[in-house]
Amino acid sequence: MQIGALARRTGVNERLLRYYEEQGLLRARRRSNGYREYDESHVTTVGHIRALLAAGLSTAVIAEVLHCVHGEGERLRPAPCPGMIGHLRREHTRIDETITRLQASRQALDALLADALSGPGDEPGAN
Repeated sequence: MQIGALARRTGVNERLLRYYEEQGLLRARRRSNGYREYDESHVTTVGHIRALLAAGLSTAVIAEVLHCVHGEGERLRPAPCPGMIGHLRREHTRIDETITRLQASRQALDALLADALSGPGDEPGAN
């Protein structure tokens, strides 16, 4: 199938499919006319990529672990590959750190918003 058909089957636009190829996540065969040629296994691969992206993994990490996952749909089964657990743990830690930073930002924003809504006569020390 050509890239347009793969896009329709997976719900992923052609530009993003080309990006996955640039990142080494998809490997299409090339016809003699230069067109990309995909088969049924690529539909599954795109599903795996989407599931790993939804889990918060970067395309660089996905490139390292994609060959370690199997299964259909969004439910992936990781195979015991060297480094897989380490990659997943590092990504988990990175996401936890991001959540902590975002929570601190939200608290700071909440304080600014509360001060802005308190009105000019309600400023601390305005008495």
